[in-house]
Amino acid sequence: MQTGSFLPYASRYDTMGTIERINMLSAYFRSVGEKVIFIQHDGSKENVFLPGSEDWQLLPELTKSPDDIIISKTANDSFYNTNLQSILAQHNITDLLFTGCATDFCVDSTIKSALHKGFKITVAADGHTTADRPFLNAETVIQHYNWLWAESTPTAFKIEVKTTKEILDRT
Repeated sequence: MQTGSFLPYASRYDTMGTIERINMLSAYFRSVGEKVIFIQHDGSKENVFLPGSEDWQLLPELTKSPDDIIISKTANDSFYNTNLQSILAQHNITDLLFTGCATDFCVDSTIKSALHKGFKITVAADGHTTADRPFLNAETVIQHYNWLWAESTPTAFKIEVKTTKEILDRT
C-alpha cells in the first residue's frame, strides 16, 4: 500500500474502498491491543521504491499509529530475509490477517509463506487490491485468488477468506 503502486489511484481496483476497509480493520485491532504491521517494499535493487522517496511512502490515507510495526522487504514474500517472523514470535502472534497490494504478487507470496510456517491465516477478501493484468482484469484476479486461498489444501490450518464485515462481526 505504497504511493508508487497507486499512481494514479485509479490504477488499482477499488483503491479508496480498500483503504477504507484496511483502516477499519487496523482501527479494530489497535482498539483490542493487537499489533498492526505495515510492510514496505525496498526496491533499491531495482532502482524503484527507494527508502525515503515519495513512491516508498505508505499511502497518506492509511491510518497509522506510533505503535504500529513497520517491516522493510526486498522481495514479494514479506518473510524473505526480513525480521517479520522474529517480530511475530516476539509478540506471540500466531494468527495473521492479510490485506494489501498486490494480490497476485506480494499478498499471495506472503500468505503462502506464512501458511508453510504454520500461521493461522485469514484474508480480508475485500481488503486487498491489484491492477489489471494482460489477460485478466483486476477484479477477476482478486476473485480468483480469494477462491484459490479458500480452496487451498491446509497444512496446519485452512486459510479463511472473509469480508471485512464478516471479520468485524465475528470479533
